[in-house]
Amino acid sequence: MMLLKQKMFTLWSFLLFLGVAGCNEPAGKAVISTLPQARVQVETLSLSAVPFQVEVAGTLQAIEQALISARVSGQVVEMPVHVGSKVKKGDLLVRVRAAEISARVRQAETQLSQARRNFERETKLQQVNASTREKVKSLAELVQISEAAYREAKAMHDYTRVRAPFAATVTHKLVEVGDLASPGSALLKLENSGALEVVVQIPEALSQGLKLDSFLLVNVPAVGLSTEAQISEISPTVDPVSRSTQVKLTLADNPLLRSGQFARVSLAEKGAQTLLIPKAALHQNGQMEQVFVADQGFVRMRLVRSGSSYADRIEILSGLRSGDQVVVASEGLLLDGQPLEVVEAGLTQ
Repeated sequence: MMLLKQKMFTLWSFLLFLGVAGCNEPAGKAVISTLPQARVQVETLSLSAVPFQVEVAGTLQAIEQALISARVSGQVVEMPVHVGSKVKKGDLLVRVRAAEISARVRQAETQLSQARRNFERETKLQQVNASTREKVKSLAELVQISEAAYREAKAMHDYTRVRAPFAATVTHKLVEVGDLASPGSALLKLENSGALEVVVQIPEALSQGLKLDSFLLVNVPAVGLSTEAQISEISPTVDPVSRSTQVKLTLADNPLLRSGQFARVSLAEKGAQTLLIPKAALHQNGQMEQVFVADQGFVRMRLVRSGSSYADRIEILSGLRSGDQVVVASEGLLLDGQPLEVVEAGLTQ
């Protein structure tokens, strides 16, 4: 009886040992052994050089623009335009009354007429030997001097009518009828709104690689426009205060664009090193971003944080490192801890 009890105790101890040993097995191995093998394609990660964008602020302005001023002093007596008026080349913008200039024109015209009459009379007298050749020559020179004085006075009188130098739109009106105009003082501003450019101040460190006729990306938020513009002018100097270079870019005609609008100009800088994966390899699970990697024959899920997109690839800021094998394609859904088989191609997802 004692021997039977000892045998039963030994058997019970052995069974208890097996049970404890089974409980101490890692849970992962038990799960892994029940998961089917997944066939996947992988890509080994390495650092890639990608461009990064630097944005600088710019302003739209008309390529053709002018501050119109008078060349003579006088009172503004006529102004047939207003802000927003579209004018053609040669159209009247402002008329200035200058009585002294009008008087000078009449005086020069009278002197010219008198000089011509004297010249004609002496020419006839010379033909009958009643005058000398020298006197006729002096009167001929006096006619030329009078003609020049008349042309000068007439030109000054023409300056009392200010005309448009090119087809444009009146954008600013600085005087009204009755105001006094003086030489050099602005009367109004004209802009050709059909041809616009972006003026931007670019830091000297970023302007070194810019070339004439190359293109930069321009965004005008006010109208939702994003387009490429050609560099038309690069200043050869650097502003000593802002340490920047002025650059102008020509925009294509667009009726939505207006002078003075705000614009952003994007500059691409090369040399940044980052990890890029195919967008298809990134999985969104609620607020979490997941990527599956191949690790010693098994599928492992990694939580990552993504960054900028570049065509069909996306930047990974954290969660992966160079050398990781990212699963880029698989047959069916993947589970963390699932055994895998790496294939080259031919997967149907």
